Amino acid sequence: MQNSYRKAKFLLSCPSLKGCPDDNGYEVIFAGRSNAGKSSAINTLTEQKKLAKVSRTPGRTQHLVFFELDEQRRLVDLPGYGYAKVPDAVKQKWNQNMSEYFDNRNCLKGAILVMDCRHPLKPFDEMMLQWCINNDVDTNILLTKSDKLKKGAASSTKLAVKNAVKDIPNINVQLFSSLKKEGVSELCKYLDKIFELNNES
Repeated sequence: MQNSYRKAKFLLSCPSLKGCPDDNGYEVIFAGRSNAGKSSAINTLTEQKKLAKVSRTPGRTQHLVFFELDEQRRLVDLPGYGYAKVPDAVKQKWNQNMSEYFDNRNCLKGAILVMDCRHPLKPFDEMMLQWCINNDVDTNILLTKSDKLKKGAASSTKLAVKNAVKDIPNINVQLFSSLKKEGVSELCKYLDKIFELNNES
């Protein structure tokens, strides 16, 4: 299967909703804790090593970063949350920006909620998930770093997360490893479904 996400290119980076691209077309966000492997997941998906900046300092991404697939479709890297050693005022600003994005961005159609498979569903993950639920945003929980666990343990984690969210509509759970390139085709299929569904509506 051809990976259409290889053509993603950097569009712009902005500190708040005011600098975002025009609110049209379709956007899927990547959100997650600062050390969950979000940037690595984007780079693995797009087969571009340096598209999303990977930092050894968690929380370095403090802007909304937009990647363009074509004139209608974008991927958005949201600021990492919950881990970075930054001032409370900065964290509050992040939360405000994300809340405004969810509440006011009409072109938001889907979310990739990135979680380290060894530490899923932390309070900040649940906060982000609640934003998705409140705004009827289709969500794919991406359990990253699955290579850090044995297959049985990884499968058990996936099952436990699926059970935890089983009553929430329009939510998917999958394992993912940037290191071993596992779960990429499933992620591509999910994104294809979100973009195609909205393109048809």
